[in-house]
Amino acid sequence: MFIDVIIVALITNYCLILQNGEFPTDAGVIPRSVRRIFDILEAQQAEYSVKVQFLELYNEEITDLLAPEEFSKFIDDKSKKPLALMEDGKGGVFVRGLEEEIVRTADEIYKILERGSAKRRTAETLLNKQSSRSHSIFCITIHIKEYTPEGEEMIKCGKLNLVDLAGSENISRSGAREV
Repeated sequence: MFIDVIIVALITNYCLILQNGEFPTDAGVIPRSVRRIFDILEAQQAEYSVKVQFLELYNEEITDLLAPEEFSKFIDDKSKKPLALMEDGKGGVFVRGLEEEIVRTADEIYKILERGSAKRRTAETLLNKQSSRSHSIFCITIHIKEYTPEGEEMIKCGKLNLVDLAGSENISRSGAREV
């Protein structure tokens, strides 16, 4: 059985510190989703692995937000080869060369989100101090090892894509400019 691929629009504040083990009332979709995923995985007491990827799409260019600094691809650096969007032959798509990190806890994911988010293109507008100028996708891939009643090993795989769309403030009211 496959866990369906889900695309969720990011609400806000995905890099929040828990207060007394609880989320602040303005915590967004990502921290709540991540915490729920690990709560469910730990409750199942099955063997599992979790991997994450984080990319930015800006002016039709893909940037790996998890790539080490020396390998980061920035839009104004024409000497670096852009990351390519590819079809996998099974009706899906993937980004060739995108970094993937193994995580073991929700806190590790929060730290990765914070690190990658710092690389995103943002600009200040009259309405928003840090308006995103790019789209981003944070991918969580989960593999769970289970056994059938007959004792046969079975691997379940699921992928959750959390999407943050670029700010879409009214240009005349917000004073937004190209970055």
